Amino acid sequence: MKKNIGLIIVLALVITMVGTYIKKELDTDQKISEQAMGKEVALDETVGLEKGNLAPDFTLYNLQGEPLTLSDLKGKRVVLNFWATWCPPCEAEMPHMQKYYEQYKNEDNVEIVGVNLTYAREKVERVETFLKSYDITFPIVLEPDESVANQYRILTIPTTFMIDTEGRVQKKIEGPLDLDTLRENVTQLN
Repeated sequence: MKKNIGLIIVLALVITMVGTYIKKELDTDQKISEQAMGKEVALDETVGLEKGNLAPDFTLYNLQGEPLTLSDLKGKRVVLNFWATWCPPCEAEMPHMQKYYEQYKNEDNVEIVGVNLTYAREKVERVETFLKSYDITFPIVLEPDESVANQYRILTIPTTFMIDTEGRVQKKIEGPLDLDTLRENVTQLN
């Protein structure tokens, strides 16, 4: 009797899994058919870090205490850069980012957002001094805890995410960027 109950439970689970798989495949086929017929189909609304996922949203504050919310930048291409003042590669890329921002901000419809990882050995005064020394004019926000870095799984800095005008992640780049690499990656975004 116990064997029969166990067998029935396993069978029910298998049937449920197969049914779920078939339904998913049918839904995918229907979306493809609707696209072929020219009907508008809702885009995948998955939030994540894979190419095509909606970038995880956040609100952080700049040095003046003003909020910046990532989703408010939809309609622009976004270069989301995680950095710290004590990081030599971060320091090396900052002049390139500033030069790119000055030259191509309007032409490329782009916003650079620098997320300073203030929670890790960083002081706000040091960030202010750093930004002044490089005449940084693009938005810099401070992360006082590890929540956004954890959302974006930041292990190496600098790390940069290229986000398209729909707010979707298109590329993750670990390591410093120069002017040409920035421009090349941004112009590939829709």
